[in-house]
Amino acid sequence: MRAAVLHEIGQDKLEVLDDVEAVGFGPGKVRIRVRATGLCHSDVSAMNGVLPQPAPFIPGHEGAGEILDVGDGVTNVKPGDRVLVCWLPACGACPACKRGQTQLCLAGFMNAGTPNFKRPGGDVFGFAGTGTFTEEVVVDAGCAVPIPDDVPFDIAALIGCGVTTGLGAAINTADVAAGSSVAVIGCGGVGISAIQGARLKGAAQIVAVDPVESRREAALRFGATEAVAPDALGDAKQRITAGEGFDYVFEVVGKSVTARTAYETTRRGGTLCVVGAGALDDFLQLNMFELFFDEKKILPSMYGGGDVLTSYERAIALWRAGRIDLESLITHRVQLAEINEALDQMRTGTALRTCIEI
Repeated sequence: MRAAVLHEIGQDKLEVLDDVEAVGFGPGKVRIRVRATGLCHSDVSAMNGVLPQPAPFIPGHEGAGEILDVGDGVTNVKPGDRVLVCWLPACGACPACKRGQTQLCLAGFMNAGTPNFKRPGGDVFGFAGTGTFTEEVVVDAGCAVPIPDDVPFDIAALIGCGVTTGLGAAINTADVAAGSSVAVIGCGGVGISAIQGARLKGAAQIVAVDPVESRREAALRFGATEAVAPDALGDAKQRITAGEGFDYVFEVVGKSVTARTAYETTRRGGTLCVVGAGALDDFLQLNMFELFFDEKKILPSMYGGGDVLTSYERAIALWRAGRIDLESLITHRVQLAEINEALDQMRTGTALRTCIEI
């Protein structure tokens, strides 16, 4: 079967090969025919080594498709079911799951160290234990979440990661208050979803911050009340908050420099929500006086900061009701053979989300 493979960490292009085989099928597993997958910035971060991932590997974790086969003991899905891929399934038994913090379950991460593909030359890993830049993938049954028939595969794929992450950051983690002021730094697919979440929660001012003009223009269409380049954020802070700072600031880039800017842009007593996934060796510096004196809440948000199955259902309900726009998040579409064009679209910021149709 065909799949897009990264041979070594640090390479900037994927090679589409036709000699890849999905392996590991057996009890508790399912085989999925991937129909659509989104390109998430985390895929690029894994390719360049920002996020740890063994290689060679197949990127992709934001996917949807059809169940081809199920292993012994699988009862949640059957062949022919339409599903989205959950890259961080809850085991239901670990301490995090028992506390109700299923987004912190580590069971899914354990799968990342087990190859679920192979080629004539050896094993191939799937990113985050999945790997959806391929025609077929074998994953734990918990990774396959049934979707209603009226949800297209491309929309379901977005809900599988970016939409759930961004919406959840605003709704679950930060719990944005009605009438508040919000700034969102980084307006790709996840940042735009955070903007939609803040709008749903009733924020009065939502300032989108991004260096790419087309993304700033898009943010206005999705609910931002103002959109500025990074060098204009200070002026927006002064005009909108009289210099005090925003009630909520979302960092959706994953870098210490933007997290520091976000901290400085948050008012005393306000909330900084860290959504971007950054590198192990990129440290955010705060002095102990400001940490105590400013009383700013720093809230990391992992996969939307809540139960992902509930978040999926909420996103579908909001989409059906016309309260969130998911179709317009997909600004580009490519075939698997054109995957490197999708990577260029992400790196240049021309795409909010590129859908790879498989």
